[in-house]
Amino acid sequence: MIRTMIVDDDALVRLGLADLLSSSEGIEVVAQAADGLQAIEQATAHRVDVALVDVRMPRMDGITATKRLRQLPFPPKIITLTTFDLDEYVYNALAAGADGFLLKDTDPAEILRAVHVVAAGSAMLHPTAARHLLDRYHATNRPQAVAARGRVEALTPRERDVLGLLAQGDTNADIANQLNMRESTVKTHVSRILAALDVTNRVQAALLARDAGLAR
Repeated sequence: MIRTMIVDDDALVRLGLADLLSSSEGIEVVAQAADGLQAIEQATAHRVDVALVDVRMPRMDGITATKRLRQLPFPPKIITLTTFDLDEYVYNALAAGADGFLLKDTDPAEILRAVHVVAAGSAMLHPTAARHLLDRYHATNRPQAVAARGRVEALTPRERDVLGLLAQGDTNADIANQLNMRESTVKTHVSRILAALDVTNRVQAALLARDAGLAR
């Protein structure tokens, strides 16, 4: 079972997400929280595999909560919930350690898929909003590109190929098919890439790859 936590200050949103997640085999809602402080308390009291965290909340927002959750001894995977008008906040949440983000009007089936994908260790970025969001934000932060390219140069050519596809949101299976590799080999490459780039997850690696110009 994937043990989930819902963090949102809107009780109706929490109720709707709880009903949705509970309707899916293999997913269990073990905790709910109305703000970041409650999220830390709940994640400490319950073992949580995946937390769905709203960005804007009272007392402690979703970005700060993400940082705090990632610092726990057994940190959950985190999916940020947001809307189109919060581009910079979402980028900051991903940079803080979130494993992906969804728009609040995402199709319910995609929300369920995201929980499974993130629980399995992959990233889940909204397919159209992610590229729009990151391209728009990075366009105003070009000094980061120089530093990013320097870090990427430490990778082998094959690792850069893997990173480029990872940054486009491809799964390990997708990357294996495109590069004619075993999926286990892709997993090994991804682990080496994360270590070489000194990042904690695939999303942060993808952000750096976009800064470096590796992703379309």
